[in-house]
Amino acid sequence: MTETLRGVGVSHGVAIGQVRHMGTAVLEPPAQQTPTEEAPREQARARQAVGAVAADLQARGNLAGGEAQAVLEAQALMALDPELMADVERRIAVGSTAARAVYDAFAAYRALLANAGEYLAGRVADLDDVRNRIVARLMGVPMPGVPDSDEPYVLFARDLAPADTALLDPTLVLGFVTEEGGPTSHSAILARALGVPAVVAMPGATDMAEGVVVAVDGSTGEVLVRPSEEKQAELRRVAAERKAALSASTGPGQTSDGHKVPLLANIGGPADVPAAVEAGAEGIGLFRTEFLFLDDSKQAPSEDAQVEAYRKVLEAFPEGRVVVRVLDAGADKPLDFLTPADEPNPALGVRGLRSLLEHPEVLQAQLRALARAAADLPVYLEVMAPMVADRIDAKAFADACREAGLAAKFGAMVEIPSAALRARSILQEVEFLSLGTNDLAQYAFAADRQVGAVARLQDPWQPALLDLIALSAEAAKANGKSCGVCGEAAADPVLACVLTGLGVTSLSMGAASIPYVRATLAKYTLAQCARAAAAARATDTADEARAAANQVLSGE
Repeated sequence: MTETLRGVGVSHGVAIGQVRHMGTAVLEPPAQQTPTEEAPREQARARQAVGAVAADLQARGNLAGGEAQAVLEAQALMALDPELMADVERRIAVGSTAARAVYDAFAAYRALLANAGEYLAGRVADLDDVRNRIVARLMGVPMPGVPDSDEPYVLFARDLAPADTALLDPTLVLGFVTEEGGPTSHSAILARALGVPAVVAMPGATDMAEGVVVAVDGSTGEVLVRPSEEKQAELRRVAAERKAALSASTGPGQTSDGHKVPLLANIGGPADVPAAVEAGAEGIGLFRTEFLFLDDSKQAPSEDAQVEAYRKVLEAFPEGRVVVRVLDAGADKPLDFLTPADEPNPALGVRGLRSLLEHPEVLQAQLRALARAAADLPVYLEVMAPMVADRIDAKAFADACREAGLAAKFGAMVEIPSAALRARSILQEVEFLSLGTNDLAQYAFAADRQVGAVARLQDPWQPALLDLIALSAEAAKANGKSCGVCGEAAADPVLACVLTGLGVTSLSMGAASIPYVRATLAKYTLAQCARAAAAARATDTADEARAAANQVLSGE
């Protein structure tokens, strides 16, 4: 008999196959003592293992490219953290083995993060993965990771480390299901970039029997256990119809009555550009520039190096719109030369624009590099600041853009509820708004985007979040300016219609989602989208909002 389970669908498509589980976590090393004379050798072994793991993470990032590269480079920096290494060597000096010292040092650092609050829970998972890789190398046991298989399968896990997700082979891994994570976790974002159907935050995922056949719908979040042959055939038919509809939908984004809604791509660097072009992106709605800065946490890249990277992206969209976000450092993306090391709660501290305003030389170098990269190119460059809280922030950024001689539009990201509430004020200083719905939800609901236990509060269908989006869009319209969405909310085809109905003027998402959004948006008029938006806002929960919008759009 078929059993239906439900998680959070985060990557479109249907996958049908047998369950395979991730390799087990590394066992805890024994707490044995080593002679004092062995300490130098054990310390050398620890340094070698740390270096090898960091190099492996860097190599995986280089192979994966794009957003995955930035995530894996951040993990490599975790492995190479000098304070962690100093703690490891201290523990070895007083008798620990290399493996045990690494295990205990990482455990102590993990406890510090946990005690600081749950806002870094997702990064704790990344830290655990780095620890496991180092300990496995020191103990000479197989590295935890994706199972070996000659046959395609559906991967089940408690969570997926970025290093595993980034290099999944879509010909073997048909889809994946995790017990942890949320719609904006690293695994979810990378799954969308790979085009692999995925469901996260599904209770009991790790208890699923190995080898059982499941059908995973990454759009609805449903996981069917032991579906009948008839049900499998029906799911494949529906998937084929979806694919045909996608192929038939081309051209710019617009509603069925011709209301234009530019569909743009989110990218992490030049490596993501080919997929955006292939998907028919009308430009770039979010160019995350952090990838350039993560190579070396000690110093910023040179202005010339920045110019070269930015120009590669700008050249790919002649006559197109490219929206660049200046460096968003701090919290889960610390940089030694920019962010404080001793903040009690970095997510609420000096991050984003706040960091750049404290280090104006870094901001000015980046703005000058963007101006040079865009020189003589027929591209519509727009530059925006992350984590803008109020009009004072917006004015400081606008003044910095003018000082750098930047011939581009400059705008503000709406990621803090105060920015949505005071959007009209902020728009007196900047020329456009861009809603980062991932962080906006995180701050509105005090719910870390990496914590599966609070995934329902990270659901972009939450009516309170829709209210904040509507406030921003209404303010932009009143001022004759644009208001886009560049958070992952735009990747949900039905929610994209609702966002259009709220007055959002452009939608930016991972390239793989653009065809789905284009095809869905083309089915409905602007009036239908507006009615769906009103119905969603009139509810009290995310599930009710989703159901109300679907009911309106289906004509029921």
